[in-house]
Amino acid sequence: MDFSAVLLPSGDFTIGKTFTFEAGHRIPGLPDEHKCSRQHGHSYEVEVVLTTASLEEPGFVTDFGALAPFKEFLNNELDHHNLHEILPFEPTSERLAQFLAGWFVQNLQPAIPGRLVSVLVRETRASWARFTVEGQ
Repeated sequence: MDFSAVLLPSGDFTIGKTFTFEAGHRIPGLPDEHKCSRQHGHSYEVEVVLTTASLEEPGFVTDFGALAPFKEFLNNELDHHNLHEILPFEPTSERLAQFLAGWFVQNLQPAIPGRLVSVLVRETRASWARFTVEGQ
């Protein structure tokens, strides 16, 4: 087969990378009888999704290694902390996803190719929240 004969369609390229950290939290704004008002912990998974219409050499949206500062932030600032004690908001997965998207856009995106599309925060295998970034 002549592989050079394959026509490449136009479109966008998208990548994702998953990071993990361990943290505890409670949701102080919930009634006392709600289980999430009590201290508990999660093995969080955080997935960032980036996109671009054109690739950087040698053919990347962005080099996965360029995302290391995000992992460092998770490790240094959130890992093994009580999130309700350090974050300026109720530490729901939804708000955590939005916060992490904001940190990424402010601190990492200016230095890398690609545009952040979304951040997904998974508390358990069955429970997650996604924040989709608008207007970048």
